[in-house]
Amino acid sequence: MIISRLKEFKDILKAVKEQNIFIIGCGKCATKQHVGGEPEVLEMKKRLRGSGKNVVGWTILSSACIISSWDEVLSQNPEIEKAEALLVMSCGGGVSVLSANVKQLVYPALDTESLGGVCRDEVVKEQCGMCGECDIHLFGGLCPVSHCPKGMQNGPCGGSVEGKCEVDERKCVWDEIQKRLELLGRLEVLKDIHEPKDHSKRRCRE
Repeated sequence: MIISRLKEFKDILKAVKEQNIFIIGCGKCATKQHVGGEPEVLEMKKRLRGSGKNVVGWTILSSACIISSWDEVLSQNPEIEKAEALLVMSCGGGVSVLSANVKQLVYPALDTESLGGVCRDEVVKEQCGMCGECDIHLFGGLCPVSHCPKGMQNGPCGGSVEGKCEVDERKCVWDEIQKRLELLGRLEVLKDIHEPKDHSKRRCRE
């Protein structure tokens, strides 16, 4: 699951200069997180109209990042043709896919944060940094790229105090990694030095 949060409304208004707007929500991740489902789209419609924008229509795609036919979307939502811009309430993947298919400008209403998941109906955030070089097994199943604000591959850093991160007082992932490895009987792996990630592996390949 892609983890996203709603942008500040004032920032959306600052970005979207066009008058005639069509809103698109996402029926998957954004709906599950209550940032791009029908209630949120309708609230966005209300706020945009209250700010003087003309919302020509809206829809919730089953998945904004997977579109089998843009012609089909258009046939079901002809109001899109009247829009000067689309405001998309989905992750960056959905915004990118839609941008490649439409003639209008496409604006993101959300900020994409991380790759997460769902466990017992609870959304779990920051589970994967999508580095393209997964070695999570070395850290007891905890990803330092996503959990550590500094992305430390060898930790903890000097800012960790009593198991808390200096950045935002979250639990220090390296303290949690040590506890997990101790439970697994693999504390010795903490002695290994890990090279920086090869960021070229994150690049898309044909």
